[in-house]
Amino acid sequence: MLVDYWRFARANPRFLGFGFFLAFLSSAGQTYFIGVFGPGIRSDFGLDAGSWGQIYMLGTLASALVINWSGTLIDRLDLRLFTSLVLAGLACACLVMGSVTSPLLLVAAIFMLRQFGQGLASHAGITSMARYYDHDRGKAIALAAIGYAFGEALLPVAGLYLATLWGWRDTFQVVALVVLLSLLPALWLLKGQKLRHATHTAALDERAAEAGGQSDYTRRQMLAESRFYYLLPAMIATPMIGTALFFFPDEIARAKGWSSLWVTGNYWLYSIVSVTVTVYSGVLIDRFSARRVLPFFLLPLGLSLLVINLSSHEYLVWAFMLLQGMTSGLYFTGLSALWAELYGPRHLGAIKSLTNAIMVFSSALGPAAVGTLLQWQVSFFAITILLAAFCAIATLLLFYALRMPSN
Repeated sequence: MLVDYWRFARANPRFLGFGFFLAFLSSAGQTYFIGVFGPGIRSDFGLDAGSWGQIYMLGTLASALVINWSGTLIDRLDLRLFTSLVLAGLACACLVMGSVTSPLLLVAAIFMLRQFGQGLASHAGITSMARYYDHDRGKAIALAAIGYAFGEALLPVAGLYLATLWGWRDTFQVVALVVLLSLLPALWLLKGQKLRHATHTAALDERAAEAGGQSDYTRRQMLAESRFYYLLPAMIATPMIGTALFFFPDEIARAKGWSSLWVTGNYWLYSIVSVTVTVYSGVLIDRFSARRVLPFFLLPLGLSLLVINLSSHEYLVWAFMLLQGMTSGLYFTGLSALWAELYGPRHLGAIKSLTNAIMVFSSALGPAAVGTLLQWQVSFFAITILLAAFCAIATLLLFYALRMPSN
């Protein structure tokens, strides 16, 4: 297996590096990075957990609405231009975040971070892997998705450390400079994109001609299928639940009698497991297809929500992170490959912009819902049981959907 990855990576080092790099840079707008600054932000603006969660929800919902349009641009713009606009926007988002002076501007800053970071930077990296690789799609997405794991392992702890030295505002100013400087290596990694795209387009046209017309689904055709709606709960479960858990590490720590640093400091285990499962799932998807690998991917996440309640022993966090990492590794690779398998790569940008919008919406719903429940004094135990039940129901619907015939 590792030999297959090694050969594939050696044959495509730059473009695979681009996918990894964009996934890593998306960390600036991911909850696992923004969440570690929550206590400082809440202190500066006098916010409780519910209010902070609602501000985060508003900014994220606005991002979900816009990305339904902005994400489609990857189908029409040269990938080099699209990437340049995304990284410039992400750098500006970090600058704005570092200089906000009111809760209203905080909503705008969150919107920009989520739009250009979690939304479009991630979209550029993963969609390009799913689009331009066919037979090795699983391995390509898996290698790119490792960029998320590196971000999850390194940046929350680094951000927390820098915030103690400089404060959260100056930390975001530094991140803005780093993102801006990343534009040149990102474009260097896209060398040969014009020829790559021309070859890809010619292959799609040939396949459509052999099929007697258009063989790939448009977004409208996808939405006309009932199967898509059965897939929805499984699609939103991981971003909704995972975002909520990353957004409130201090609440998890308080409920278990741990320190916040103990929770965030063990993200490395989550990342290692996520990378390992991502790598293995890429090979399995190429060999068996995403629709055969994916059905039970939510079960480890549901189990983690039960395991965390077994005791307050501090090392229980390892089982919690391990199980979540298993679902994360399958999720990043499996769902991205699934859309290409079910609906084809020609309109993948439009399709994934919609699915990304839905997932961004669910990532906004998670912190807001959990924050509201905490505000209502609902116990951590009750919240985790509710989320575990959602995972179980979503798994049943996913299992059914993947066995439905196409219209």
